[in-house]
Parts: sequence; structure tokens; C-alpha cells
Amino acid sequence: MNSYGQFCPLAQASQLLCERWTLLIVRELVAGSSRFNDLRRGVPLISPTLLSRRLKQLEHSGVIRRRRTPAGVRYELTQGGEELRPIVELLGAWGHRWVRSRLDGSDLDAGLLMWDMRRTVDASQFPARRVVVQFNYPDAPKGARDWWLISANGETDLCLEDPGYEVDLVIRGSLRAMTAIWTCQVRFQDAERGGEIKVLGSHDLRRKLPQWLRASYLSRLGAAGPVNA
Repeated sequence: MNSYGQFCPLAQASQLLCERWTLLIVRELVAGSSRFNDLRRGVPLISPTLLSRRLKQLEHSGVIRRRRTPAGVRYELTQGGEELRPIVELLGAWGHRWVRSRLDGSDLDAGLLMWDMRRTVDASQFPARRVVVQFNYPDAPKGARDWWLISANGETDLCLEDPGYEVDLVIRGSLRAMTAIWTCQVRFQDAERGGEIKVLGSHDLRRKLPQWLRASYLSRLGAAGPVNA
């Protein structure tokens, strides 16, 4: 870590948290990711080597702990890490209100968008059976145009290849339009009314769409107004 050469607590915290990618890794941990590969999906542009290095720095600083389980290594926030939660929420909400993305090509990422959706879907709104929702982004790069959310038994999985199940709902639109909806910059109803998004399939799932497909948590906080820590 680079040093500011100051004893100030803010300088000391900044030395750890303001290195590239570190706060985004903390964001992922706050959002519930705990496995190395899940963290990579939430921060897809970081290399495995650098992610490993950042995790070691956070562990050494007491922000996270590394725990071995029968299913593999998991990373968990310590008490010190949990105390970063309101800071992450405040910073994300502030970013939504004051420095939100213009959603140009460099900020659009179908994989990150779908990964965030997958962990935010409220599966309790689905009927008690397997539900498959296909998302189609004609303007996304080849290989990232079709995604399937599969919900069953209260769990939601994400597939980039057709799982072979009957599709209950198809949501088709530009990647930019769906990202604008997800970040609370455009309402889903307005995008659908304007022809930017088309929804085909189950009437019941379409009607409940605002309940099961909620927007980005940090964007919702920003759209709701000032956040108190």
C-alpha cells in the first residue's frame, strides 16, 4: 500500500480502502458474496492475482477473515468490516445522486448487470415451481446477449447458456436501457411504454415484475434521498 505519511485516521483508512478495486471488493462482501469466484463476477475486470492480493491486505488489516469450509474457502466481514457497511451505502447513494454513470459503452457490462440482478431477485414472489426468465440484449457483445435466470426452491441461478427449460418470460431490450432501469435512472414502465424494453410471456409474472425484479440496492438508496449512517 502507498502511504500518505500522515497519522490522521482518515489518511490511514484511505491508504487501505482507496487503492484500486478495494472498495468494490468490500461492496461485494457487503452484498453477500463470500467465495473467490463470486467476488470476481462482481468485479470482473480485476485479475485473479490482484484480487488475491487485495483480499490478503483486507485480511491483514482485520476487515475480513478467511475461513475454510467443506465447500471451500469463504471470506467474511469482521466487526471492522461490518462497520464499513453504512460507509459503502452512503458512498453508493451519494454516487447515484451526484456522479452517476452516463451509461456509455465503457460502463456497460451485461455480466455484471445480470450478476447483480441474480442476487437481488425476490424469489418469494414467484409461484412454487421452477420459473425461467430469459433476458435478451441484441446490442451486447457476442456471447453476452442471452441470459437465463432460473428460480426454484427459493434459490436463483444465472446461466449464460440455454438450460433447456421452458421459458416463462422474455425481457428484450438494449443493454443501456436495462442498465438505466437497474440504476433507477429510468422507470421500467416508461422504458416499456417507449418501446425500449419488451416483455413477453406469463401475464402474472409481468404484473409482479416490479416486486420480483428490484433495482440495484445502492441506486435505490440514492433515489430515496439522503441516507443517514
